[in-house]
Amino acid sequence: MKIKVKVPNTLVLLSVLLVITAIFTLFVPAGEYDRVQTEINGQMVDLVKPGSYKEVEPSSQFNLNLIMAPIKGFMEASQIIVFILFVGGAFYVFQRTEAIDAGIKALAKAHKSSEFIRMAMIPIFMVIFSLAGATFGMSEETIPFIMIFIPLALVLGYDTVTGVAIPFVAASTGFAAAFMNPFTIGVAQGIAGLPPMSGIEYRLIIWVICTAVAIWWVMRYAAKIKKNPELSPTFALDQERRKDLKMSDLEDFGGMDTKHKLVLLTFVTGIVVVVFGVLYYGWYIKEICGVFLVTGIITGVVGRLSANQIAESFVAGAKDMISTALVVALSRALLIVASDGKIIDTILHAFSAPLDGLHPIGSSIVMLFVQKVIVFFVPSGSGQAALTMPVMAPLSDILGVSRQTAVLAFQFGEGFANMIIPTSAVTMGILTLAKIPYEKWVVWVFPLEIIFIILGMILMVPPYFIWQ
Repeated sequence: MKIKVKVPNTLVLLSVLLVITAIFTLFVPAGEYDRVQTEINGQMVDLVKPGSYKEVEPSSQFNLNLIMAPIKGFMEASQIIVFILFVGGAFYVFQRTEAIDAGIKALAKAHKSSEFIRMAMIPIFMVIFSLAGATFGMSEETIPFIMIFIPLALVLGYDTVTGVAIPFVAASTGFAAAFMNPFTIGVAQGIAGLPPMSGIEYRLIIWVICTAVAIWWVMRYAAKIKKNPELSPTFALDQERRKDLKMSDLEDFGGMDTKHKLVLLTFVTGIVVVVFGVLYYGWYIKEICGVFLVTGIITGVVGRLSANQIAESFVAGAKDMISTALVVALSRALLIVASDGKIIDTILHAFSAPLDGLHPIGSSIVMLFVQKVIVFFVPSGSGQAALTMPVMAPLSDILGVSRQTAVLAFQFGEGFANMIIPTSAVTMGILTLAKIPYEKWVVWVFPLEIIFIILGMILMVPPYFIWQ
C-alpha cells in the first residue's frame, strides 16, 4: 500500500526551524567578537576584530522573544517586503495590458519554427542572468523575472521549475562565481587588504566553468521534462497554470501589435534604468521600488488602461504577494533569533579553531565549508564578509593560505548555498511566488549543490600555486 505523506506548508517548516534555532540558544554558549565600524569601498561596515572573541552572558530566545521574532522579522525585512509588493503590483499592471501574453506567443512561435532558438534560448538567457549576478550582484532583482519565465517555460513545454531556474539559478551561480561583484568580492577584498578586482583572471575562468555547469543542469532537466512532463515535481500545478495562459490560439497569432510593442519597450526600459542605477549610482531597494512603481504606471497608460484599472491591478498584484511577504519575514526571524541569542559568533569561533595544522589546500577547503555553515545564519554577501573575513584573512596568513584564496572560499561558501538555505529571503520569496514547495525545490537543487561543492573543492586547488 502506497502511503502519502503530506508535507507541511513552507510557513510551518520555517516555524519549526525557528523553534529549533531558539532551542539552540539554550545550550550553545553565547559569545561575541568586538567590532569596529570601518569604511570599505564607500560603505560603512561593522568589522569583527580578530582574536577578540569572548563568552558573554547567555541570552536564551526560547521565551517571549521567540514569539516576537516573526514581528521583528517583518520589520527588519520591510525593505525587501515592500520591494516584493511593489514588483507584484507593477507586474500585474503590465500583465493586464496583455503585452506579456503577446510577447510569450511571439517567442513560442519562434521557438517552434527555429532550431537555433530551441537550442540557444536557455543558454543565452542564463548567460545574461549569470553575468548580472557576477557583475552587479543581481539577487532581489531576479524576482520580477520569475513571473515572466514561468509562463514562458510552460508555453514552451517545460515546467515551473525550469521557469524559476533560468533566471534564479543563473543569477545565483553568477553571484557565487563572480569576478567583480561589489557586494561580495568588493567588500571581502577590501577587508582582506587586497586591491579591488585583483585575481580577476582566474575568477573569469571560474565564472565560465560554473555558468556552463548551471546551463547544462537546467537544459538537461528541461529536455527530460519536455519529453515526459509527468516527471515534473510541479506537474499538477503546471496543468492548472496552462489553463490560464490562453495559448490555444497560438497558430493564429499574427504577431504583436504596436500597443504591445510599446508596453514591452516601456518595461524593458524600466529594467535598463534599474541596471544603470545599480551600477553607476549604487541604487538599492528603495530606488528600484520607485522605478517599478513608475514603470507600472507608464505601462498601464501605454497599454490604454484607465486610471481605475491601473490602481485596481496594482492592488490585486500586491495582494497576491502577501504570502511571499510572510515567508520573507519568517526567514528573517530565524536570523534574529540566532543573532539575539549570540550564537553566530560562537559558531564562527568554533569552526575557525580546527584549521590549524592542515595543509594550505586542506585549510582553504575547510574554510569553504565553514562559510557554508555561517551563511545559514548570515545569508547576506556583504554581511557575511564583514563577519568572517576579519577572522579568516589573518588566519589564512598563519595557515599558509593566500588572502585571495580566503576570499574565494568565502565566495563559494556564501554564494552557492544561497540557492537552498531557508534563511535566504530571496530564495524563499521566489519559491513562494512560484508556488514551489520548499522540500520539492530542495530535492531538485540538492544534486546541483553537491556538484558545485565538488567543483568548488577542485577549483580551490589551483590558487595554492597561482596566488602564493
